[in-house]
Order: sequence, then C-alpha cells, then structure tokens
Amino acid sequence: MLRNMVHGLLAVILTTLVIAHPHPAASQMMRSCAGRSEIVSFLDSNFAEKLTAVGLINQNAILEVYAAESGTWTLVVTDVHGISCVVLFGDSWETMPKLPGLAT
Repeated sequence: MLRNMVHGLLAVILTTLVIAHPHPAASQMMRSCAGRSEIVSFLDSNFAEKLTAVGLINQNAILEVYAAESGTWTLVVTDVHGISCVVLFGDSWETMPKLPGLAT
C-alpha cells in the first residue's frame, strides 16, 4: 500500500514539474539527450556523480538517479535503444540511512 502511495505521489510530482516547467524549443531539448555512455561519462567527469538508484518505468524505459558526495544529483531516463535524457537535476541530495526495524 505504501509503495502505491509513493508511486502515485511521484507521478503527481513529475506531472506537475513537467507542466510547470517552461518547455524549451525542440532543438534545445535534443541537447539534453545523448547515448547513455556519453551522459554517464559527462556526469562522472563534470560532477563526480555515480549511479545511486534505478527503477523500471515500463518495458521501454529505466529511471536512473546519479548523485555525488557534493550533493548534486541528476535524474536520467534511458530508453531501450540506449538513448538517455536528463529529466531533472539539483543539489542537496542526501541518502537516508536504513534503520533497523523501521518499515519504509
């Protein structure tokens, strides 16, 4: 049940961000997509971000979160053809420790 609530909340948040964020021209949008290896290399060399979390969106895409010890983070979606697009990025990323006996 908690998992369904989290997925519902994530869907609402992502939808709100897409609607509220000004949409760039199509040519500008292409700059945020590239081959997965290029995106991973760019995030590592420029921000020291490493793969932190991954989840299956559907049969056609994977959601990946890259984060660095400095607190920067990037949300990337990769399709089955190996094309990755940067969806969101920010700072102040914190990994929550798993506490024994705490249901999450």
